[in-house]
Amino acid sequence: MYYIKPKMKNTIFKLLEYSYYFSLLILFVLYLFPGSLIGYLLYGNLGQQPNLISNPIGTSINHLIFFFYLTILGLVVRLKYQNFLNGFTFLFSLSILLELAHCLIPNRAFEFYDLFANSIGVVIAYLLINIFLKLKIK
Repeated sequence: MYYIKPKMKNTIFKLLEYSYYFSLLILFVLYLFPGSLIGYLLYGNLGQQPNLISNPIGTSINHLIFFFYLTILGLVVRLKYQNFLNGFTFLFSLSILLELAHCLIPNRAFEFYDLFANSIGVVIAYLLINIFLKLKIK
């Protein structure tokens, strides 16, 4: 029984690591595709963005949710496997650069609210992970 626990923890971290890199790949595909792939799958329209939660700022909440999820996953993986690709600096820079890339991609438009939501998602996740780690150390 003693030998199973460390192996299980490594298996869980490996699963989280693969989930993180798969989510990163999905993010690149969704962000760099000229049009909305999810809108095409759900509505048959490349120009329509899905709205997960009705709110006054529109689809920017989708950005916040995904970057929050990605950052939590990346920072949890970073606890075991320290790597530049799962660090705060990389994720924060990525959240800005991918939205700025919409200025260059056809059928995509840069939106300040999306940029703000991306950045806020990363920062909130980073702060929550740091608070959790500080509470756990005490």
